[in-house]
Amino acid sequence: MTEKTVQTQARGVLLPLALAQFICSFAGSNMNVMINDMSEDLNTTVQGIQIAITVFLLVMAALMIPGGKLTDRYGRKRLFILGLIVYGIGALISAVAPGLPVLILGNSILEGIGTALLIPPVYILTTMLFHDLGARAKAFGAISAMGGIGSAAGPLIGGLITTAISWRAAFVFQALIIVVIVLLSRNIKDPLPPDPTREFDVLGAILSAVGLILIVLGILATDDSLVLMLVLIASGALVLLGFFLSVRAKERAGKEPLLSTSLFRNRTSNLGLITQNAQWLMLLGFSFVVASYLQVVRGYNAIETGIIFSAATAGLLVSSLAAGPLSKRFAQRTLILAGFALTVLGMVLGLFIVQGSQTAWAFAPGLLLTGLGVGLMLTPSVNVVQSSFPESKQGEISGLSRSVSNLGSSMGTAIAGTILVAGIAETPGQNYTVASLALAAVGVIGFAAAVFLPRKISPAEETTP
Repeated sequence: MTEKTVQTQARGVLLPLALAQFICSFAGSNMNVMINDMSEDLNTTVQGIQIAITVFLLVMAALMIPGGKLTDRYGRKRLFILGLIVYGIGALISAVAPGLPVLILGNSILEGIGTALLIPPVYILTTMLFHDLGARAKAFGAISAMGGIGSAAGPLIGGLITTAISWRAAFVFQALIIVVIVLLSRNIKDPLPPDPTREFDVLGAILSAVGLILIVLGILATDDSLVLMLVLIASGALVLLGFFLSVRAKERAGKEPLLSTSLFRNRTSNLGLITQNAQWLMLLGFSFVVASYLQVVRGYNAIETGIIFSAATAGLLVSSLAAGPLSKRFAQRTLILAGFALTVLGMVLGLFIVQGSQTAWAFAPGLLLTGLGVGLMLTPSVNVVQSSFPESKQGEISGLSRSVSNLGSSMGTAIAGTILVAGIAETPGQNYTVASLALAAVGVIGFAAAVFLPRKISPAEETTP
């Protein structure tokens, strides 16, 4: 395949890839404005809906690494289409769910599995088809923008659909988008053929998934029992230690593990992964906190909550679309630092304004700055991580990158929800403050990690062993 052919195809596949990222991100946030409607219709509680949201994000995080690895064996397009089909089936099951268990099956499990299969190919194909750093940044900018818009606009779109029709129609909307993506994906071709002889580390896949699940379950158990929380988190850490020991043993035996230990020896990539985790933790966590506060404390309905969130959507849309041009003028590190600064400022500013006002639009300035900040740093963080490795490692690093990002999403919802449900403070308003400050503290950690990123990021070259 010639370079010209690859670039022509790249432009043709960008739309379905970006739409795929949009719908998966949409699914992670649109339920936030349906909390009251869904809990009443399904005869459950706000905490029950929080669990469904968290499990969806957790399934993505736990299976994203295996999903990325399977692309080498079965092909990127094949996994992409399979993921879309599984996701679509899950959306339709969710739309007719009679209770919380069926909702968890459709939304949390099937949509989570589908996302884990289809998202790694999105980033692998983008990296393989766009070799120039500027062109790749622009492509990642479009995909990250659609992902960010999906997360930020999820409450608005979900609120509109819920108010006009029903929360169930929001899942039908997802299924329809999936059909469109499948049709647009007919002309996608793999830059590299699949290799059915590639090994798949089943033990590693199980250990990595179980370890991540135990850690997030530990966070969710905080309000039930401190001892249970510590036991689950410690168990998760031990399982992940077993995973890394298993990886090292396979490498020493000359076998192919789920992840190469070389992925963790790249300082730039490691720092980029920390920033990715922090970004999605803040975005999804803050979205859940604000949506819960607006509905539970202020009593706003789905559409009112969604409209208020339009400030974050506008900010994220503007900064994400500007990511490509900005990457040509500023270093990736500079954009990430500025993004964290704006996001933390938006959260803190929002607290001060909201506490002194009962006006719904008091949330707008903080949400606008938060959206601008997250949109500004999503693309450069992805670019930093993906560009740190050659094409031969893209399956692994893409899976790891998306897993770390989705782990951040699930941890953000789990941490925020746990603080709100646990009732740490005396009033619901104070719980909102505590949760927001906890998320802002994560932003400070992300900012500190970004400080140590190199000023110049160059695409990695293939090396001969």
